[in-house]
Amino acid sequence: MTVLMDAELPEATAEAPASATPPRRRRRNRFGREQLWAVAIALPVVLTFLYFSWGPIVSGLVLSFQHTNFVQAPEWVGWDNFAYVLTDPLLSKAIVNTLWYGLLCLLIGFPLPIILAVAMSELRARGGVYSVLAYLPVIFPPVVSILLWKVFFDPAPTGLFNTVLGWFGWGPLAWLNSATTAMPSLVLEATWAGAGTNVIIFLAALTAVRNDLYEAAELDGAGIWRRIWHITLPQIRGIIVVLILLQIIGTAQVFSGPFLFTNGGPDNATLTVLLLIYNYAFVSGDYGAATALSVLLAVVLALFAAVYNLATRKLGQD
Repeated sequence: MTVLMDAELPEATAEAPASATPPRRRRRNRFGREQLWAVAIALPVVLTFLYFSWGPIVSGLVLSFQHTNFVQAPEWVGWDNFAYVLTDPLLSKAIVNTLWYGLLCLLIGFPLPIILAVAMSELRARGGVYSVLAYLPVIFPPVVSILLWKVFFDPAPTGLFNTVLGWFGWGPLAWLNSATTAMPSLVLEATWAGAGTNVIIFLAALTAVRNDLYEAAELDGAGIWRRIWHITLPQIRGIIVVLILLQIIGTAQVFSGPFLFTNGGPDNATLTVLLLIYNYAFVSGDYGAATALSVLLAVVLALFAAVYNLATRKLGQD
C-alpha cells in the first residue's frame, strides 16, 4: 500500500499546478448595453448644450461675413465687414475709452476688495455682519443700481454727491455731464456694485493663510503693513492672478453702465467697444458689422487670456 501511494504522489503533484491555474476570463466589451444606454441618455443633453451654446457662436461667425438686416435675404460680403469696422474712426475712440475704463477699475476697483477683506479678517468680531454689508450692493439688480446712482450724480448743487462735496467746500461737479469726470463716475458705481463678490472670495482665500506665519512675523517685530505685503498677498496671489484676468475680460465687455448713464456721451467720452457694437446693430441696423466687431473682440480677449495665462502660470502655481 505504501509503495502504491508513493508511486501515485508524483502524478498528483504533477497535476496540481495544471489544475491550480484559473481559467482565462473573457474581456468585456467596452461598449456594452449599459454604456450604450448611458450614451443614449446623455446624447440629447449634449446636443442641446451644443445647439444653445455653440450654435450662436457659429451663427455669429457666419453672420460676420454677411450683410443683412434680418428682413431681406443675407448677402455674402466676405471681409468687407471687418474692413469697415477697422476703418471706422469711432473704433479707436471706443478702444481708448475701454482701456481707460479698465485701467481705472484696476487702480480703484481691484485693490478696494483686498483692503476690505484684510480689514474684515483683522476685525474678527461681527465678521458676518461686515460680510453681509459688503455683499449687499451685489444683491441690487444692475439696472436699479445704475438708475439710483444716476440720481446721486445730479450735477445741480442740490444733488446728493454735490451736497456732500459742499460740506468740505468742494464742487459742484458736473459728474456725468463732463467728458473729464464721466468715466471716473462710471468706475465709482461699478466698484460699489461689484466689490462685494471679490470681498467674499478674498475672505475665503484668507482663511487658508497659516496663522503661524503671522505669529512668527509678529515675534520678529513686523507691523501690519509688512505682514500684509510679505505674508498675506503672497499667500493669495493665485486668487489675485485669476481675478485680475476675470476683471480685465469683464471691463473689456462693459455695456450697461455707459449705455444707461450717458449712452456714450458726452462727446463720445464713454463710448466703449460693446456700446459701439450695439450702435452698429440696433442704431444703424448693420448686423454684419456688429458681429464682425464682436468676433474681433472675442479673438483679442482669447489671445490676451492665453498670453496672460502663460505669463502668470508660474506665479499662480508658486
